Amino acid sequence: MPFQLCSATSATKDNNVQDSEEPIVLIFNDWTSQVVLTRITGKIFESMGQKIEYSFSTTDEQWGALSQGLVHVQIEVWQGTMAKMFNHMVTLGKIVDAGNHNAITREDWWYPDYVESLCPGLPDWQALKKCSAVFSVDGSSTGSYLSGPWEKPEAARIRALGLDFSVDTVQTANQLWSSLAKAKENKKPIILFNWTPNWVEAVYSGKFIEFPEYDIACENDPSWGVNKNFNHDCGNPKSGWLKKAAWSGTKNKWPCAYSTLSRISFTNEIISMLAAQVDFSGLSHEQAAANWIINNSETWQKWIPEHCLKHQGL
Repeated sequence: MPFQLCSATSATKDNNVQDSEEPIVLIFNDWTSQVVLTRITGKIFESMGQKIEYSFSTTDEQWGALSQGLVHVQIEVWQGTMAKMFNHMVTLGKIVDAGNHNAITREDWWYPDYVESLCPGLPDWQALKKCSAVFSVDGSSTGSYLSGPWEKPEAARIRALGLDFSVDTVQTANQLWSSLAKAKENKKPIILFNWTPNWVEAVYSGKFIEFPEYDIACENDPSWGVNKNFNHDCGNPKSGWLKKAAWSGTKNKWPCAYSTLSRISFTNEIISMLAAQVDFSGLSHEQAAANWIINNSETWQKWIPEHCLKHQGL
């Protein structure tokens, strides 16, 4: 992709277009790939002479912070969990769509392969109607679905599809993986929230539940789908997008940083590899980010327009 200019008057390094000296605040969420990609983005901005800060935010809270300019960059916006608020804020002009990553995503109910022998018919969702008790944690007929701390209409889906399941929510992604490891060790049935790209697919063999195909009408038109009375009678998108978001004032305040952000693009393979280095191989988020920066300079330096460079390297 050819470089675009930061502004109409910034064709050379001698022009006077400069990013603000105020720090750019990048959002940390609570899953590994997002934290590592955010640190990589921060290092790229630092290589351009930018000041940066990091701020933790939940996926619910981040939209208000972004819309008010309290934070400025979110590097990993997933269609399955964030599309509704993302699209709403873009429509209002509070945030901007900073482009897609070259990655295909999926987020949904998932189980390890050994569960299929305990619930015949999987991955078809209708098999869950016959074997919900297999996934019970209290000996009742009601199965347990283990969900993460992200905005998902799981209870609405369970109601719309007539499933005898409850939603048990954990507070961090690490709790999902520890529950999965314990269940696999004991060959205990488990259904939990999972996503791709993610390190789990490189370590555990499993499948997503195949719910009715997603359509936008599933979210807002009760007459659509298998249940004519309720919304959310479908699964999540199977080929979802992965985007970047920025506060609406970012482009004017830090034109070169924004131009670089719009070019940053990670693939499924890179995202899975980085997550695995932390969650499976034991590196810290900072180590994984630093290693990638060192080993992939030809890739990330191409994301920076030449007229925006202030320093070489980090």
